[in-house]
Amino acid sequence: MNGLIHFVLKNKFAVWLMTIIITASGLYSGLSMKLETIPNITPPIVTVMTVYPGATPQEVADSVSEPIEKQLQNLNGVKVVSSTSYQNASSVQVEYTFSTDMEKAEQEATEALANVDFPENVQEPDVSRLSINAFPVMSLSLSDKNLTLPELTATVEEEILPEIEGVDGVASVQISGQQVEEATLVFNEEKLVELQLDEETVKQMIQASNMKAPLGLFTFGDTEKSVMIDGNLSTLDDLKNMQIGPVKLSDLADIEFVGKAESISRTNGQESIGLQIVKSADANTVDVVNAVKEKVTEFEADIEGLTVTSTFDQGAPIEESVKTMLSKALFGALFAVIIIMLFLRDVRSTVISVISIPMSILIALILLKQMDITLNVMTLGAMTVAIGRVIDDSIVVVENIYRRLSLEEEVLRGKELIREATKEMFVPILSSTVVTIAVFLPLGLVEGTVGELFLPFALTVVFALLASLLVAVTIVPMLAHTMFKRGVKAKTHEEKPGKLAAWYKSVLNWTLNHKIITFLAAILLLAGSFLLVPKIGVSFLPGEEEKMVIVTYSPEPGQTLEEVANISTDAESYFMDIEDVETVQYSVGSENPMSPGQSNSAMFYVMYNEETENFSAKKEEAIANLQASVEKGEWASQDFSASAGSNAIAVNVYGETVEDIEPVADEIEAIMKDSGSFKKVETGLADSYEEYTLVADQEKLAAAGLTAGQIAMELSPMRERPVLTTIEKDGKDVNVYLDVPVETYETIEDLTGKEVTSPLGTFVVISDVMTVEEGKTSDTVSRRDGKVFVDVSGELKGDDVSAASANIQAELEALDLPSGVDVSMGGVTQDINESFTQLGLAMLAAVAIVYLVLVITFGGGLAPLAILFSLPFTVIGALVALLIADETISISSMIGALMLIGIVVTNAIVLIDRVIRKEKEGLPVREALLEAGATRLRPILMTALATIGALFPLALGLEGGGLISKGLGVTVIGGLTSSTLLTLVIVPIVYETLSKWMRKKA
Repeated sequence: MNGLIHFVLKNKFAVWLMTIIITASGLYSGLSMKLETIPNITPPIVTVMTVYPGATPQEVADSVSEPIEKQLQNLNGVKVVSSTSYQNASSVQVEYTFSTDMEKAEQEATEALANVDFPENVQEPDVSRLSINAFPVMSLSLSDKNLTLPELTATVEEEILPEIEGVDGVASVQISGQQVEEATLVFNEEKLVELQLDEETVKQMIQASNMKAPLGLFTFGDTEKSVMIDGNLSTLDDLKNMQIGPVKLSDLADIEFVGKAESISRTNGQESIGLQIVKSADANTVDVVNAVKEKVTEFEADIEGLTVTSTFDQGAPIEESVKTMLSKALFGALFAVIIIMLFLRDVRSTVISVISIPMSILIALILLKQMDITLNVMTLGAMTVAIGRVIDDSIVVVENIYRRLSLEEEVLRGKELIREATKEMFVPILSSTVVTIAVFLPLGLVEGTVGELFLPFALTVVFALLASLLVAVTIVPMLAHTMFKRGVKAKTHEEKPGKLAAWYKSVLNWTLNHKIITFLAAILLLAGSFLLVPKIGVSFLPGEEEKMVIVTYSPEPGQTLEEVANISTDAESYFMDIEDVETVQYSVGSENPMSPGQSNSAMFYVMYNEETENFSAKKEEAIANLQASVEKGEWASQDFSASAGSNAIAVNVYGETVEDIEPVADEIEAIMKDSGSFKKVETGLADSYEEYTLVADQEKLAAAGLTAGQIAMELSPMRERPVLTTIEKDGKDVNVYLDVPVETYETIEDLTGKEVTSPLGTFVVISDVMTVEEGKTSDTVSRRDGKVFVDVSGELKGDDVSAASANIQAELEALDLPSGVDVSMGGVTQDINESFTQLGLAMLAAVAIVYLVLVITFGGGLAPLAILFSLPFTVIGALVALLIADETISISSMIGALMLIGIVVTNAIVLIDRVIRKEKEGLPVREALLEAGATRLRPILMTALATIGALFPLALGLEGGGLISKGLGVTVIGGLTSSTLLTLVIVPIVYETLSKWMRKKA
C-alpha cells in the first residue's frame, strides 16, 4: 500500500491522464449500454403445445396432456410439470431448476415425446423454450378513414410492413386484422348426384390438374433438355372452365373470391390492422422502439388519412425508469455534497470527497459493459444506492488528511503527511469495503428468480465499492497533495474536540458508567419496535401503476363468434364514452395469450389519461359495469405487472378428479368472501359444456354393417378446410378452399334423426343404432405434478399480506378435507415465503462472512463481536420509518435491511479501529473509547448523513416505484439513523464489557 500511494504522489500527471481515460471510457460505456426495464431473465421453462382437433378438454387431458406429463416428469432437472387442457389443444409447462442447460433440456423433451402414441388426429407436439425475447416490444394499430380494409391491407403489406421489418434490430413483425384474400368452392350436391359424381373424385381431379413439376432431362437429337409439365390452372376463370367429364367445374360448384378479415380489430371506433414488433435477442429495446416510431412518423406524413396508434410500448417505460433513477441519483449526489460541505466547511475537501462519486460509478459502468449487463432498473437502482456508500471511503481519508493538516503539533509535512494519513485509514476502509461486498455477494448467489434479478444489482454495488476504495487511495491523496500545497485555512494548537464532539464525549462517559440502564433501554426499544410489525404489514413488492387497463372477455362455452363481436362493439362504445379514456383498441378472434384454446374471446387495450385520478377505482367500476351488461361470459382485467407488484393470494386445491375438488374449492371461496379482506374472489373451476354422448348398440350396428368410427366420420363437422389448389390474383397466390356449409340443429333429435348409408347400401337412422346420454364436460382441465388442481384466488383490499394469509391458513387447517384432496397456499404468499426465506439466508450468510472478515482484519474475535452488536438496533429505526412512511415490509425493504448490514458495520469499524490504535499507544480502554469517539464522531456522522442524503430522493418516492423504491430508501434511512445513534453508545459499552471479561479470564 505504501508503494501504491508513493507511486501516485510521485506520478500525479499519469494519474490525471488515467482519470481522464477512465472518465471517457465510463461515459462511452454508459451511453452505449443496452436499456431494459429489468435484467434479461429467461425462466427455465419448456412449453409443449399440442393440437387435437375436435376434442373436448377432458379428451385432450386424458389422451394428450397426461401421456406428455408422464414422459417428461422424470427428465433431468425437472421441478414441476403442469398442464392445461382446452378444447382442441393441450398446453404443458415443464419448469426446470435454474442450473439446467435449457438447450439440452429442450432437445431431451423433444426426443422423449417422439415415443408417445397419440390418437390418430393429434398433431405433432410443438416443443419450445419460454423466451422473453419472443414477446413483442411494441404494438401498433393502423387505421385510415379514407381507405377500405382491403385497401388498408394492401397499403400495410406493400408499403409499411417491409419498411418496419427492415428496421435494424427488428426480428419479426406479426400482423393481425388484415383482409385475407381467398377463393371458396362449394359443391352443388344435386348436380353431383345427377352426373353420378362424388366430391372426392372431383377434388382429386382438381388437385391432379393443377400440378407444375419437372419431368427431368430428355435427349433431343444430340442435346439434353429439361421438360416441365404445367397444369395451366392459374386464374379463377381457368378453374371455372376446367372440364370435369362433360361439364365445366363451374356447373358443379360455386367458385368465387372472398375477402375477409382473419380477426376483428378496431381502434377508437375504426377498423384497424394490428402490428406486433418482436426485437432480435441482442437488440436494444429502446433503440428498436424509437427507430420504429421514426418510421411511423414518416408514414403518417406521407400517407394522408393514416392514423397509427401505439397500444403497447416497452421503450417508453424503460426511458422513464432510466430518467427517474438518474434524477434520483443526481439529487442524491447533490444532497451528499451539501452534507459534506456543511461538515468540512471547506470547498477543496468537498471537491476531493465528491470526486469519488462519478469516478466509482464510471468504473462500475466500464465493468458492467464488459460483462454485457444492461442498464436497467436494478443496475441504476444499485448506483443510486451506492452513491451514499462510495463517498464514505473518500470522506474518511479526506477528513483524516484535513484533520492532521490542521494540527499544530503535526511533525510530518507534504507527501509524507498525506501518505501516512491515507495509510492510517487504509485498514478500516479496506475492511469496511470488503464487509459491504461480503454483504451483497450472497444476494447474487441466491438461486432462482430472486437471484437472477438481483445479480446485476449486487455486481453493480460490488464494482462501485471496489472502485471507491481504489479512488480513495489513489486519486484522493493525489488531489489532496495538489489542493493542500499551501496547507489549510486554520491551524489549531492541539487536537481538541469541537462542541458536538465534547458533548458526545460526556454522553458516552455517562453511558459507560451506567451500562445496564443504557443497554436495557436499548433492548426495550428493540423489543417494542417488533410490536409494530403487525401494524406495518407485509407485502411482496410495491406496485407501480400505469394508466392502462387490459380487459378480456371470455365467452361461456357455446357462445358464437358473432355474439362475442356484438358484445365487444357495445364495450367499445362504453369505453369511448368515458371522459378519461384516450385510446380504445380491441381484437376479437385473434389468438389470446391468456387462453390459447379460445379463438372467440375479446381483448381490449384501454389507455387512460395520465392525469386520471382514482384510477384503480375507475378500472374496477368499468369491469363491474361491463359484467353487469352481459348475461353470459366473464369480463376481467389482466394484471401484466403481477410479477412486480401483485397482491393476489391463491389457495391451490389438489385432487384426483374435479368432482373431488369442487366442493372444497367452493367452501374456500366462501371463506375468502366472508373474511372481508379480499375483492375479486374467484375459483379456477372451469365452466362446463352440456355434453351428449352417443352410446353405440353394437349388435344393431353390426347387423347394419356399420361401426362407431363410420358414424363419427359422418357426423364430425369439418375442423380444417382443405386447400384444393392455388390460383393467382393481382400477382399473388390465393388459396382455394373447399367450403362445406356448417349444419345446425335445433335439438339432439335432429342430429340422431340423420340417415347414414351403410356399406350394404341401406339407409340407417342413427337413433336406431345409438342411444343418447346427457352429461357435462369441463371447459378446461388443469393438472400439476400428476394431480388435477384448481386455484381459489382473491386480491387483497389492503397491503398486509401476512395477516390475511395467517387468517386464511387458520381457516384452511380447520377444514375437514376428503381423502385424496390437499390444499396449499400459493400466489403472493408463496412468493413472499420463497423470497423472504432466500433473503433471510442471504442475510445470515452476510453476517457470518462479515464476522469472518472482521476477525481476519482485527486478528481476534473481541472487536468483531462488539461491532456486530450495532446490527440488531437497525431494526428499531427501520420499522419506525416504515410505519411513518406508510410502507409495508416488502422485498424492497428487505434489500434495504441487507444494505444496512454493510453500512452500519462500516461506521462501527471506523470507531473500533481508532480505539485499538489508541490502546496500542498505551491508553486504557475507557480513555481510548472516549478519545476515539470524539475523533471519529465527525466522519461517522458525515458518512451516515451523506448516505441518508443520497437516498432521500428515493425515500420521498415522488417518481415511480418498483423494486428499488421508496421502501428501500425509507428502511435504510430509518435503520441508519437509529443504528448510528446507538452504535456510538452500544458498541463502546459492549467493547468495554468484553475487554474486562477477557482480562478477568486471562
